[in-house]
Amino acid sequence: MKGIGRVGTLCRGGQPHIAHTGRRAMPALCACLLLLLVCLPSFAGAARSTRKLIATGWDGPDTKRLRENIADMEKRPFDGVFFNAVGVREDGKPCGIRSAHSATPWKKEWFQTCVDDLKATKFTTFTDNFLTIGANPGNVDWFDDAGWAAIVEHWRIAAWVAKQGGVTGVQYDPEPYEAPFAQFSYAAQTEKDKHTFNEYYEKARQRGREVMAATVAEFPGLTLYCYFMNCVNFQAVTFEDPRPALAGSGYGLFPAFIDGWLDAAPPDVTFVDGCENAYMFNSEMDFYAAAVKIKGACQQLVAPENRGKYRAQVQVSFGIYLDAYWNEKGPYFIDGKGGPRVNRLLANTACGLDVADEYVWMYGEKNRWWPTPNGGVNKESWAEALPGSEDALRWARDPADFARDRITALRQAGTLVNLARNADFGAATAPDVEGKQQDWKDGGAPAGWSFWQTDKSKGVIAWDRETGATAPGSARAANVENGCFIQTFPVKPGDRYAVRTLARCQGRSSVSVRVRWQTADRKWTKETQDVILSPGAAVIGDWREIFGAVTIPEEVGNLVLLLGMSSQFSDQDVAWFDDVEVHALTLAPAGP
Repeated sequence: MKGIGRVGTLCRGGQPHIAHTGRRAMPALCACLLLLLVCLPSFAGAARSTRKLIATGWDGPDTKRLRENIADMEKRPFDGVFFNAVGVREDGKPCGIRSAHSATPWKKEWFQTCVDDLKATKFTTFTDNFLTIGANPGNVDWFDDAGWAAIVEHWRIAAWVAKQGGVTGVQYDPEPYEAPFAQFSYAAQTEKDKHTFNEYYEKARQRGREVMAATVAEFPGLTLYCYFMNCVNFQAVTFEDPRPALAGSGYGLFPAFIDGWLDAAPPDVTFVDGCENAYMFNSEMDFYAAAVKIKGACQQLVAPENRGKYRAQVQVSFGIYLDAYWNEKGPYFIDGKGGPRVNRLLANTACGLDVADEYVWMYGEKNRWWPTPNGGVNKESWAEALPGSEDALRWARDPADFARDRITALRQAGTLVNLARNADFGAATAPDVEGKQQDWKDGGAPAGWSFWQTDKSKGVIAWDRETGATAPGSARAANVENGCFIQTFPVKPGDRYAVRTLARCQGRSSVSVRVRWQTADRKWTKETQDVILSPGAAVIGDWREIFGAVTIPEEVGNLVLLLGMSSQFSDQDVAWFDDVEVHALTLAPAGP
C-alpha cells in the first residue's frame, strides 16, 4: 500500500483519516462539514435499521386475506402493509372504508368482523401496518354539514378499527378515482357559485379539525400515513401568494384540510408525507431535493401558527413504483443507466430509505407479492417478473440482515470464500494485496497486515500468538491514541461485500471498523461514503462481533479495511482483533 508503513503517519493523499488534525483551511473544512451533513445517511450504517419498507398495490389485502396469508406475506422483504377493511351492511352488501368520503351513514358494527380478523392475525415481522381510508367518492360539498357529519363518523370508525385491530395507524389516499368527483378540487364543488375559494379554504380547514378530533378520540397517538401531503402542491409555493395557484389545482383544498389536522392533532400524532411523485426518481439528488422541499418550502402552505407542529410531526417518505422498473416502455419507465434496471430499483430504494425519516412505500400494479383476487394482476410474482427484485429490496431494506442470510446459505453450500488474508492471525507469512508473500517482522503488524497511527500516538502493536477468540493468534494494539490495522482488497463499483471481525478490549479502549475507498491507483476517494461499524454483543467470552455490509461506490477500485482502536492512554489499555472475514456477495440474477 503506497505510503503506508507498519508504523507511521501519512500525508493528506494517503492518511486513513481516523481523526481530523485541523490542518485543513477553514473554508474547506466548512465545505466538507456541509457535505457531510448532506451525505450523513450514506455511511451511518446502523441508522438504516430504523427505516421500514411498506407494501401496497393492486394485490393489497383486505383484513380477511391478511389473516389467511400473513405467514406467507411475512416471507417477503417488507415491514408492513397498507390493507383494506370491508364491512358488511345489514342487507349483506359490502362497505369499504376506502369510500369514506360519502354522505351515506355507516354503523360501527358493520366492521366488527374486520377487527376480529386483525386480532386473529399473527403478526411477527410485519410490525407497521396501516388501514387504508380513501377520499372517495368525494362527492360531498365542503359546506354540506350533514354530509360532513357522516364523513367525520367514517373517519372515527376507521380509527376505531385500526386501534382495536392493534395496527400502527391509518393510511389516507386523497386521490379521486370516481370521476367527476374530486374532494379537494374547488372546481368540483357543487356550491362554488355561492362561495369563493377562500371561503372554501376556511371550511376545508374546519372539516380537517373535525376529522382529526374524531380520529384521535378513537386512536390517540396514531400515525396518519398519506400517499402525499403538501408535496402535491409544491408548484404553488413558487408564487408569493399560493392561493390563486391552489384555486386552480385539483388538490387546492388539501393544504387547508391538512392545516385542520394540525389544528386538532396532539403532539403524539405522526403524519407521513408519502411523496408519491417519487415514482420516477432515479438519482440521489431527486430524493434529497424532495426531502428539502417537504421539510422546507412546503411550510408555506401551512398556517404560521401550525409550522412548528408541521416541522415536529410531519415525516418525509417516498413511493417506489415497481412497474416503472418492469415496463418495457411508456411514461413510467426507469432506465437502468447502462446496467440492469433492477440495480436501479435497489439503488433508489436504498437511497429513499436513507433519506426518509422512517418509511418508504413500495407500490406495484401488474404483478403480485401474495395471492389476490384482482383480475388485473398477473399470475407472476414480482420475483418472477422482475428477477432479482426481491434480493434487491432485501439488501436495500437491511444490508446486514441480507448479508447474514447469504453467508449462511453460502456456508451451507460449501462455497463461502473469505478474501481476508491471514484472517485468523495464525500465520507468520501471508500475501499482500498483490499476492507477494510477506514475512512477519518482530515489532510489526501481523503478516499480511499494515498499521497506521497518528503522529502523536506512540502505541505498541504486536502479533499476539497466544491470545485468540477461537484459536491462538490475534492482532494486538496497546497505548494507541488513534490507529488501525489495515488490509486492502481490489473491487469493482456496484459489488457488495460483508465484513466481520471479533474484537476484545482491556482498560480504556474503543474499537470500530471503518471501510474506506480508493481508486484503482490507490488514491483516497468517496470520503463521505465511508462506512463505520461498531461492536455488537459479545459472542465468544468477552470477544464482541463487528459486522456490516457495503456496496462499492462508483469510481472505486479498492476497498480498504481499517480495524481501528482509539482512546488508549497506557500500556494497560489494549485492543485485540481476530477472525476477520471479507465476503463477496451476489444478488439473484438480475433481469434486463
